[in-house]
Amino acid sequence: MVQEKPTLSTNLAMYLKSKKEDIVLTDLDVEEPNITQFLKGDLKNEYLCNKFVPQWEENNCTLCGHCSEICNFNAIVTTDKKVLIFNELCHSCFACSELCPTTSLLMKPTKIGRIKEFFNEFVFIEGCLDLGQEMAIPVISQTISYTNKKFQKSLNLFDAPPGTSCSFVEACRQSDFIFLVTEPTPFGLNDLKLAVETLKVIKKEFAVIINRDGIGNSEVEDYCNKESIQIITKIKNDKNVAKLYSNGKIIYNKVEHFKESLEEISSFIGGIK
Repeated sequence: MVQEKPTLSTNLAMYLKSKKEDIVLTDLDVEEPNITQFLKGDLKNEYLCNKFVPQWEENNCTLCGHCSEICNFNAIVTTDKKVLIFNELCHSCFACSELCPTTSLLMKPTKIGRIKEFFNEFVFIEGCLDLGQEMAIPVISQTISYTNKKFQKSLNLFDAPPGTSCSFVEACRQSDFIFLVTEPTPFGLNDLKLAVETLKVIKKEFAVIINRDGIGNSEVEDYCNKESIQIITKIKNDKNVAKLYSNGKIIYNKVEHFKESLEEISSFIGGIK
């Protein structure tokens, strides 16, 4: 499962746990993870995330320039004296290493982030990209793999990064079902349409949750009805909810209508498991 709103995902995880579900929540917004602002727990495990980048072996190299020609990401430049490698641009595709005629580019791991596993009432996991690193996708992919491999029998709930960039696609690509969280405003509708088109391209099933219902107009509902997109629930706009989440508080056990919306989501999940 994938969601975009950490407030909703943390409360949903807590609610499902209260119903005795075996739940694991994973934060895939690795550039700005924040579920630990809402959930506190003991750090149980921590693992490094690496990506493989080429290292130039000068002794064998003939400076043929083949590696520069085949790199689609401009991560390698060949001069008349050396090969320059820009690690930040490297996508770890291994093409330069595999196709080098003199085996002068060996792929070696370099640290780009970490995965942290916490436990309180249930397991929650955080992927975190190191400062100065630009490639979020390897950390997202490794965090998903870690979660799915270690917790195969759990209901794994992933809090995805916002937008429709490569990070969002990577988060959705390995998921069974996606919840798109939107708001009933022109901006919400625009972002929803982009997300829907993206998910159609990668052939993923999805449904919509309308957050802050009542602040805008009916265009999001009209669009969903026109496109035959299921709306699972509409979460009411409530100043009390805003006050609670701005202070990092759990909401579902304090606001009845919020709990009712989580019950609708829970029932939907039960129907597709």
